[in-house]
Amino acid sequence: MFPSISPAQEIGLAVLLVAALVWVFGLGHMVRDTRLRRPEPSAFEGAAAIPAQRGAAGHPMESVELTEAEEEAFAGLIRSLSPH
Repeated sequence: MFPSISPAQEIGLAVLLVAALVWVFGLGHMVRDTRLRRPEPSAFEGAAAIPAQRGAAGHPMESVELTEAEEEAFAGLIRSLSPH
């Protein structure tokens, strides 16, 4: 094929070319499928899969007891972040 490269390099080039073509055709197929497929009416009802948030009495591992110094530091941080 090319006189300046070895047969192993020619094989590698052919494999690379075939892989690139497969990737391009696969990508084109994916794009075409997503354009032609109409979303189902229930497709946007995915929010039902998200669990509802718990109230203040959530799982015990979702809360942390703060020391008084930590509470004061947090209150100071909130005061510094809130606009006056």
